[in-house]
Amino acid sequence: MHRHMPTWPIPSIKALLEPTLEHMGYELYAVEQSGQSGRTLRVSIDRPEPITIADCERVSRVIGPILDHAGTIPGPYDLEVSSPGAERPLRGKHEYERFNGKRVNVRYRSGESDAVVEGDLVAVDDAGIAVQARGVRGRAPVIVHIAWDDVASGRLAVSL
Repeated sequence: MHRHMPTWPIPSIKALLEPTLEHMGYELYAVEQSGQSGRTLRVSIDRPEPITIADCERVSRVIGPILDHAGTIPGPYDLEVSSPGAERPLRGKHEYERFNGKRVNVRYRSGESDAVVEGDLVAVDDAGIAVQARGVRGRAPVIVHIAWDDVASGRLAVSL
């Protein structure tokens, strides 16, 4: 028999946690319901400095009682606090600006199709972004300029 997974009010949970996290110096990056039984609340936090395990534990200790007191989640649940991860998506101009100079992977519209460029983010302005891709087979590096309207998605890439 297939058991129905409970659905939690994620927007209400975000609204409940955001002021406290901001006060603690963190950005609420994402909130999602996960786990096989759907009983895990995964909260991703961010800030300009790298997130440590101590940060996650600190946030967990503070937001656990807030969630319990609010009663937003019926029944037992597991709380997981983490950072967005090494290959996190880039959302909006402010995140591209923050990670300027870092290695990125960007999918963008090029004519009728999509293209992907991976390289160093070298410029971010009102017009768009510029990514310096490595030169292939001894060629010089290429700078690809992408207008904001053409950026389909972007994420940080792990440098190898």
